Amino acid sequence: MSLMNEESLEALIVRQMVEGGWEQGAATDYEPAYALDLPRLTTFIEATQPDLVEALSLREATSTRHEFLSRLQGEITRHGVVHVLRKGVDHRQHHVDFFFPTPTPGNAKAIELFAANCFTVTRQVHYSVTATGLSLDLVAFINGLPVFTLELKNNITKQTFDDAVDQYKRDRDPRELLFQFGRCIAHFALDDQQVRFCTQLKGNQSWFLPFDKGWNDGAGNPPNPDGLKTDYLWREILAPASLANVVANYAQIVTTKNPRTGKKASSQIFPRYHQLDVVRKLLADVESHGPGRQYLIQHSAGSGKSNSIAWLTHQLTEAKHDEANAFESVIVVTDRVILDSQLKETIKSFMQVGSTVVHADRSGDLRKAIQAGRKIIVTTVQKFPYILDDIGKDHRDRTFAVIIDEAHSSQGGKTAAAISMALASGGAAEDDETVEDAINRILESKKMLPNASYFAFTATPKNKTLQMFGEPFPHEGGTGYRPFHSYTMKQAIQERFIVDVLENFTAVPSYYKLMKTIEDDPEFDTRRASKKLRAFVEGNEHAIRLKAEIMVDHFHSQVIAKHKIGGQARAMVVTSLIPRCVEYFHAISAYLSERKSPYKAIVAFSGEHEYKGIKVTEASLNGFPSKDIADQIRDDPYRFLVCADKFQTGYDEPLLHTMYVDKTLSSVKAVQTLSRLNRAHPAKHDAFVLDFANTAEDIERAFTPYYRTTVLSQETDPNKLHDLVADLNACGVYSPESVDKFVELYLQGVDRDQLDPILDVCVAEYLELPDEDDQVGFKGTAKVFTRTYNFLSSVLPFGNPQWEKLSIFLDHLIPKLPAPREDDLSAGILETIDMESYRVEKREAMRIALADDEGELAPVPASGGGHTADPELERLSSILQTFNDQFGNIEWTDADRVRRLITEEIPRKVAEDEAYQNAQKNNDPANARVEHDRALGRVMMAVLRDDTELFKQFSDNEGFRRWLSDAVFHSTYGKSA
Repeated sequence: MSLMNEESLEALIVRQMVEGGWEQGAATDYEPAYALDLPRLTTFIEATQPDLVEALSLREATSTRHEFLSRLQGEITRHGVVHVLRKGVDHRQHHVDFFFPTPTPGNAKAIELFAANCFTVTRQVHYSVTATGLSLDLVAFINGLPVFTLELKNNITKQTFDDAVDQYKRDRDPRELLFQFGRCIAHFALDDQQVRFCTQLKGNQSWFLPFDKGWNDGAGNPPNPDGLKTDYLWREILAPASLANVVANYAQIVTTKNPRTGKKASSQIFPRYHQLDVVRKLLADVESHGPGRQYLIQHSAGSGKSNSIAWLTHQLTEAKHDEANAFESVIVVTDRVILDSQLKETIKSFMQVGSTVVHADRSGDLRKAIQAGRKIIVTTVQKFPYILDDIGKDHRDRTFAVIIDEAHSSQGGKTAAAISMALASGGAAEDDETVEDAINRILESKKMLPNASYFAFTATPKNKTLQMFGEPFPHEGGTGYRPFHSYTMKQAIQERFIVDVLENFTAVPSYYKLMKTIEDDPEFDTRRASKKLRAFVEGNEHAIRLKAEIMVDHFHSQVIAKHKIGGQARAMVVTSLIPRCVEYFHAISAYLSERKSPYKAIVAFSGEHEYKGIKVTEASLNGFPSKDIADQIRDDPYRFLVCADKFQTGYDEPLLHTMYVDKTLSSVKAVQTLSRLNRAHPAKHDAFVLDFANTAEDIERAFTPYYRTTVLSQETDPNKLHDLVADLNACGVYSPESVDKFVELYLQGVDRDQLDPILDVCVAEYLELPDEDDQVGFKGTAKVFTRTYNFLSSVLPFGNPQWEKLSIFLDHLIPKLPAPREDDLSAGILETIDMESYRVEKREAMRIALADDEGELAPVPASGGGHTADPELERLSSILQTFNDQFGNIEWTDADRVRRLITEEIPRKVAEDEAYQNAQKNNDPANARVEHDRALGRVMMAVLRDDTELFKQFSDNEGFRRWLSDAVFHSTYGKSA
């Protein structure tokens, strides 16, 4: 075992890095006060800038050296280590270089300087000035400046990358100099099977992203016949030549400014593996084959395509073929204003190319930019035909790279219409045509240009797109087409880089069936939620109001109350038409006000429309300009974004958690719309879709070509949880006392050392089960319980605290249960859950569950207690007569039952309404009538479950509604005790 422990893994990595061009450093050379390997820095400057060694007093601890090192620390603090490596530092009359980049072929001096760079890897670095006993497994330096830290774990000794992540979060103080923002490029947590990285340590809020190759279109890494699964990290990515390329072209601190508030925020970017891989493979293919080729890059929504495009754009300007530049200009075609800004800011930060980027809004600007030979031209999809005309006719002797961003239009129907008109020369636009379809048509009509290469990025390629840009390959006796590079939705979800939007997808019929299933179960509270369900009277204001209430109630009880995304969750309402969108906005706003909710809604649609005789725009309704919508929704009090054909594609907002859909979606549009929820956030563990218009089967059919796996939730019988709990209890792995104790401590926020002993005792009991089948059975049942309960708890207002406790307990026990290796190769305590934010979320869920349970307990009946008297139906004959006279022509399926409802049940239930009773006590008929009408509305919602005919007449037939309201009021007012 000593040959396979963590220490041996550390030694192996260092040995292989040294074989690949690194030097092994000495831990004693590290200076914690400056976060430097000072001897290596001195050696590098001595070899490349010998005059500075004495001028800066690098060999002696003098005030001159301290002044210089303080200046260096200040520059790293202000700009980051990457900036210092690229640009150097000016100190007094001197300029000091800290790195020499990859040389161009034939430049002997540059080759000599690059060879003088010193890449050092050091084991067990004691990084703290005060806590001198703390150390890191590995630190990587370039010329004495730290660029990466690495914490290693070993699956064979029952520790995984998750434990390394946990170590960074809990044991590595971000205030230590080495861990401060920008001081290192990234921090790696890895084991022998998987890799994660973080660019900014923030304690428990540190966000570690996957850096794996992927395996079978999913997470993880493929078997490596020549070594460890993760050795690509230190043998390939961190090899000196590769790392020099990363420093020069990828790693960067980016500062963004909120246009509304003016606040600036900095973040450090480092490529994910698939981003680095696709850009390098594209550049290699260009270098090998030159211009005139097509490339299709299928990367999942939310996978970072904006940065991938920015990195590719910059490097294509310098890409070589036959020792000459492959392209004279790179043209980026997009319809996303946000991406335009990202591209310009990211590219301008790389070296000296900022002045070569031009944005062409008009055809004249585009033509001038092409004629002037500008290196990078960012333009819109509407200008696409002009691009093809210009470079195909007037510039045949020049070469171009055309990068086409994913075909979406986040700015609404007007943009799509303008694009279709602009591309009309390519043929008549088809119904429901997307931007991708339009681009395909124009390319088909004009043909691919031999002097241009096309790079098409999309998450959801259509068949024409695959054939036009994809790579051909033999397939079942013919020719198939596949992307040049792919990063699947399956892999992104399994890596938790994006959230699985289908995991908690619920169609309203399913929602209703769930509620019906548990009506007779005393452990659930369904009364308040179920009374507003099944509002399917389409196209009228009343139906929209009912559905708006369902949305708002669900959001408050299942999203806000459960502290989703750390209490910052937002919701999107997707509507089919602009008039419907405006009605939803008013209905949601009104109900939020009635609930005295602290939150508000924002509406998003294109153009000017009439609402109740008044011309309205989104700006007039919102009270601020349209351009501010994306920023405003991030700030309270705004929590609902009500949309009609806007923000449903190309919109990137990690705080979106819940989507309410009242629009028929199909194919690519379904995938793009629901994928607005998939953006990851450190405190985001799930997403939820409540769909009024589509079935689970519809959505499954749309996602299947792009998703690779299907985990749609179908109707679930909550009573099955009783059976699962019984099976789990029977195994004897845990006791009710151990569950209660664990959850009590967990919700108090105690440290791991008080929680793990409880779990470890249960693991021991698990190992004592008679045979492996019993172990597999317990673990499988536990997983089914947690998955089912977590889904149901996102839909229903549960009132069973014991199940909530068991769910929390099993969420932490399952990863610790040993299993055959093929069962779970990434097992590790806490897995990828951020324990602190999850703890807060579960604490809120427990509070709600307990409160609901207690709130629904019936009081102990007292002998002789009063009760609400049944209404005295003195006007029964009169009611029946007027009903038959006015509405006898309506063909009721069960006329007798309808009459009984109208004359008996509905008046009785209205009379029992507490608010209506209180209003009568005040002897104020006007106020009583208001409360009566509200009570009648609530009773009719309950009637909806059993008699949709009657409810439809009440909703649609104004005369019937007025008559019923009058009849019930006159039969109940003043008749209740």
